[in-house]
Amino acid sequence: MKDFFSHLGPGRIAALIGCACLAAAAFFLKFCVPGYSFSALVCLILIAIVLFYTLMPLAAPKFPALTRAVTVAVTVVLILGLLVVGATEAVIIHASFGNLEQPVDYVVVLGAKVNRDGPSVSLWDRICAAYTYLDEHPGVTAVLSGGQGTDEPITEAECMYRELVELGIDLERLWIEDAATSTWENLNFALDLIEEKTGQRPEKLGVLSSEYHLFRASLFAKACGVEFVGIPAQTSRLSQKVNHFMREVAGVWHYILLGGRYD
Repeated sequence: MKDFFSHLGPGRIAALIGCACLAAAAFFLKFCVPGYSFSALVCLILIAIVLFYTLMPLAAPKFPALTRAVTVAVTVVLILGLLVVGATEAVIIHASFGNLEQPVDYVVVLGAKVNRDGPSVSLWDRICAAYTYLDEHPGVTAVLSGGQGTDEPITEAECMYRELVELGIDLERLWIEDAATSTWENLNFALDLIEEKTGQRPEKLGVLSSEYHLFRASLFAKACGVEFVGIPAQTSRLSQKVNHFMREVAGVWHYILLGGRYD
């Protein structure tokens, strides 16, 4: 065992220790922190990359040509992947600022998880952003959209309605859509509700959601045939913001490549 570690050298030993730390972080994020599974996956990907570049050179003396070819191929794929991820993240960040200056008659507030003791952090962020926007735009009507999950005590729409009324928003300006279970349904069901109440389908629709989610929401709005106006709810918890901005890259590409009516 001592000969093995001496053969690895201090650099590779440090890399293996780093991988062990990443593995511990992945375990913690996956099993101890709800909602951070994607960050755990990122840790596992980093482990794979570090192990590849740490251990691959050990095969070079016996298979020099193969080792060189595999290393070049993996490096090219990684560079291209990083470019795609970076470009996608830049688009997501740009969309996260929204376009608050655009006037709208209706804004759909997208729901988030309701805990047993009240709104989750993400839902509170959206409720606070909705209150601020509605207070500053008294002519806007909000469609509060979100159904009830199996682990939620009430629908997300009802939870938002109660909190916004408590904060002082006129209940006549709050319409409840409590059947949606995905972003696609949020927008389509909200448009149906507006058409049912007013007799016409709006050409422009404000969508209030967490800032990281606005670009993907805009793709759904385009598919619904309406002009999208993004209204960001800033994520108050930094760790959650970092996790969700990373995860959103995968969500965007899942939609682009596979489409589908999903959250």
